[in-house]
Amino acid sequence: MERRIFLTGAAALAASPVLAQTAAPTQPPVVTPAPVPTLPPVPEGAVRVVMKTKIGDLTMDLRPDKAPITAGNFLRLVDQRRFDGSTFYRAVHPEGVTDFGVVQGGIKADPARPVKPIAHEPTTKTGLSHTNGAISMGRFTPGTATSDFFICVSDQKAYDADPSQPGDNVGYAVFGHVVGGMEVARAILVMPVSPTKGAASGMKGQILEPPVGIISARRV
Repeated sequence: MERRIFLTGAAALAASPVLAQTAAPTQPPVVTPAPVPTLPPVPEGAVRVVMKTKIGDLTMDLRPDKAPITAGNFLRLVDQRRFDGSTFYRAVHPEGVTDFGVVQGGIKADPARPVKPIAHEPTTKTGLSHTNGAISMGRFTPGTATSDFFICVSDQKAYDADPSQPGDNVGYAVFGHVVGGMEVARAILVMPVSPTKGAASGMKGQILEPPVGIISARRV
């Protein structure tokens, strides 16, 4: 059954005068630069965004061609620089599991600068899926998503819409994928959490302490 989780000594360095005068000159060590990760080309219809965090960068390909409402909303927030200074504040994974879960971030509630809810775009409509690196919107009931998003670490297709299921079966709205920097998401997933915060909202043991700061998010 597919798992589903719900949505945190200096003196030793100085040569003696005698050695400094008699030692043969040496060549500086050769440092091989770390290879720069090769990113895939931007798919036609996609928009690339780089989100800089305090621990590294996430490169995202957003799909306004497939999820125009959801990706469009996120890009508006990017262009307004609303993610600058926000955080990744939540990490959810089964106990003892470090390679499967979600990390959640966003603006959270800001009464001074509210974000209007957007219509829900199910995966049955967009053709996108909650595969490894998927970026999707957090929500309560369908149509309540605003600014907070999550990134899937490993495939989690149980979050896709499934009309064959009873109740709330429209899933979550994928609007892009991380194409570079998944090591950042994996690092956030296993960061320390508060043992008490989030109890009132059912998120106890999922709130990062401290959260991971988001420095900026910009179109490339």
